[in-house]
Amino acid sequence: MTTGQLPRLGTRAASTREALLTSAREVFTVSGFTESSIADVVAGAGASVGSLYHHFGGKSELYMALFEEYQQRQETRAAAAVRTARSEDEADPVTLFVAGARAYLEGCWVERDLARLFLAGGGPPGFELAARRRYREWTGRNSALLKQGPDDDGEPWAAALVIVLTTVISEAGHEVAVCEDEDSANRLARELLVLIARIADSA
Repeated sequence: MTTGQLPRLGTRAASTREALLTSAREVFTVSGFTESSIADVVAGAGASVGSLYHHFGGKSELYMALFEEYQQRQETRAAAAVRTARSEDEADPVTLFVAGARAYLEGCWVERDLARLFLAGGGPPGFELAARRRYREWTGRNSALLKQGPDDDGEPWAAALVIVLTTVISEAGHEVAVCEDEDSANRLARELLVLIARIADSA
C-alpha cells in the first residue's frame, strides 16, 4: 500500500459512513427505531452489514450517531445566530437568546424528519440518558447566555427561569416540526418567540 492510496481509502470509508447515515435517516424516520432493520439500512446505503458494524457497532450506535450529529448541527445554527447578533452590536441577553432560539426552531423545520424522530423519544437503550445530557448542556449554555448561571448574584428564580425557557423551546421545536407547511411553521415560531421574550423580560 503506497502513501498515495491512503487518502482514497479514507475518502471511501468516509463515503460509506455517510451513506449509512443517510440511509439510516430515511429508514428510522419512516419506520422508527424498533421497527427498522439493519438489512434495510445497508441495502439503502449500498453497503454491507460488516461495514455498518465496523463504522458504528450496531443499530443502536447508528441511531445515536444520527442524534449526536443532528444536535451538533442545531448547536451550530444557534451559536452562529448569536454570533451574528453580537457582530451587529446586540448585547441584550434576552435578544441574543431569542436569536439562538429562532435558529434552533428553523433547524427543527429544515430537519423536521429528525426533529420528529428524536423529540418523540422511543430510541434505543441509553437514548433518554443521552438526550437528558444534551438538555443539561443546552440549559448550561442558555444560562451563560442569559447571565444567570451559578456565579450570578441575581434573584433566586434565575435557574428556574432558564429551565423553563429551555423546556419551552424544546417543546416548541416539536410543534414546529409537525406543522403541515412552512408558513404554519414560521407563524408558530414567531408567536412562540414573542411569548418567550415576554416571559424572559418580565421575570
